Amino acid sequence: MADLERKGTQFLLDGEPIRILSGAIHYFRVVPDYWEDRLLKLKACGFNTVETYIPWNLHEPEEGGFCFDGLADVERFIALAGRLGLHVIVRPSPYICAEWEFGGLPAWLLREPDIRLRCMDSAYLSKVDAYYDVLIPRLVPLLSTNGGPILAVQIENEYGSYGNDKEYLSYLKKGLQERGIDVLLFTSDGPTDQMLQGGTLPDVLATVNFGSRPEEEFAKFREYRPEEPLFCMEYWNGWFDHWLKPHHCRDGGDVADVLDRMLNTGASVNFYMFHGGTNFGFYNGANYQEKYEPTVTSYDYDAPLSECGDLTEKYMAVREVLRKHGAKVSEVLPEPARKKGYGTVAMKEAADLFVNLESLSSSVRRSCPEPMEKLGQNYGFILYRTLVTGPRKSQELHLQDVHDRAQVFLDGCWIATVERWEPKPIVVDIPVQGATLDILVENMGRVNYGPRLKDAKGITEGVRLDNQFLFDWTIYPLPLADLSALPFERLTNQSKTSEHPTFFKGEVIIDDIADTFMLLEGWTKGVVWINGFNLGRYWEKGPQRTLYVPAPLLLKGRNEIIVLELHGTDMPELQLVEAPDLG
Repeated sequence: MADLERKGTQFLLDGEPIRILSGAIHYFRVVPDYWEDRLLKLKACGFNTVETYIPWNLHEPEEGGFCFDGLADVERFIALAGRLGLHVIVRPSPYICAEWEFGGLPAWLLREPDIRLRCMDSAYLSKVDAYYDVLIPRLVPLLSTNGGPILAVQIENEYGSYGNDKEYLSYLKKGLQERGIDVLLFTSDGPTDQMLQGGTLPDVLATVNFGSRPEEEFAKFREYRPEEPLFCMEYWNGWFDHWLKPHHCRDGGDVADVLDRMLNTGASVNFYMFHGGTNFGFYNGANYQEKYEPTVTSYDYDAPLSECGDLTEKYMAVREVLRKHGAKVSEVLPEPARKKGYGTVAMKEAADLFVNLESLSSSVRRSCPEPMEKLGQNYGFILYRTLVTGPRKSQELHLQDVHDRAQVFLDGCWIATVERWEPKPIVVDIPVQGATLDILVENMGRVNYGPRLKDAKGITEGVRLDNQFLFDWTIYPLPLADLSALPFERLTNQSKTSEHPTFFKGEVIIDDIADTFMLLEGWTKGVVWINGFNLGRYWEKGPQRTLYVPAPLLLKGRNEIIVLELHGTDMPELQLVEAPDLG
């Protein structure tokens, strides 16, 4: 049994001074077979603690339906860290940000249009309580006060960046304590007046988040907390990427210098991230400042440990600083995971999405094009179909408003793509006999930070020609959680690939299993599954060029690959290569 406490400006563990040297690893962004490898590399670098968020939407994907296995087996991850000799910091806030879909909030919250998030709203808090009634009892046996590795638990995440409802923060604090959390509680916020005023509680440890200027940032913190330990809970030593923007890199020497200066102040630190991992499936988030910006599939973060778990120059520079400050580093560096290229994989079967709608979806009829959430759908795509009467000449078609990217078809022919970040009307001609209008919308990830968290997906208001709204829609929800019913047909040399969104299927035979990377040259945009596991999204516009395929997802022998290509391809083949390309 161990107890972390604060005494003056330092931490004590069982009465002895301790500096917390922590690194963030999100269990939900790493395949479970690799958890031990990543944790051992953290420890070898000189860290004594691992920090992780807990995403609500992963653990309660549908209201009242809970998941704690596979990628969601948080208890196993925490217990493993303890067995390896690491302390654990847990951040189970209802909201986590983390560049994760909806900041970890479950999409089904948005089925209640009047719900207010992250405040003393009774509808919202009833959902939080129901979740915590299941989650928190799983964590209590793992607390340090019960012989486990968890030293500290966060109340809410960067709340001062969002609100100032102190009653809400106190409610969460009380809820954690009443459910048995008796270890050190804390908040974390940026080091500004507004954030430190809005996001902290007077009787709870406050920590700060920043990426540079530690002397200046800690000085601002000291204006509010002159007698508390210094703790940078998020040292942003890298950064994440958005589609259509450059890949982020930060010099390892600069990262090491800032760390050295931070440790010279006597501070504790948590690297955000030590190892980023991957936004598998549809779990990437998005930002919205001046416009909507979705996050890429890779969460490499330019961290000391790369997306595929390799040591970087940044890792080596950080390790030397930690050694200088008395951390216990391993003199034997861990081996990297094996990588292998498996060459070209031909896609030999195909299934047109429009032709196979009934295999993938149960349609509903509505007067208006409802967003996903109102139809009980969380992720994926949604297709809206209506019949437009004619004749109509040179009318403007408006999607009001589309979240996030729509492909528009008239009588089965593609006419335009409308993107949320660059909305535009489409000029259409409708023949005398009328035409079928299809609009396929991709949910590219809900906003995870800032004032626009309530981010419904699909067509959120309506569709109109000039000023006339179109009514009477058939809607096909396409979560694409199960593709087993999809009937594929053999591709031949004479087959003409459609400009419709199309699923392609191929297989690769593997005898020697290793990590690999999928390169989709000649493809435009879509999603990839391997052996039924959703690897995530690709897009030729980058910056990310390859998708990481961890070895534990592969099978000895036959491996099935399915690609949903949204715009068609003239070369239905892909490459499995031995090195990543993140742009």
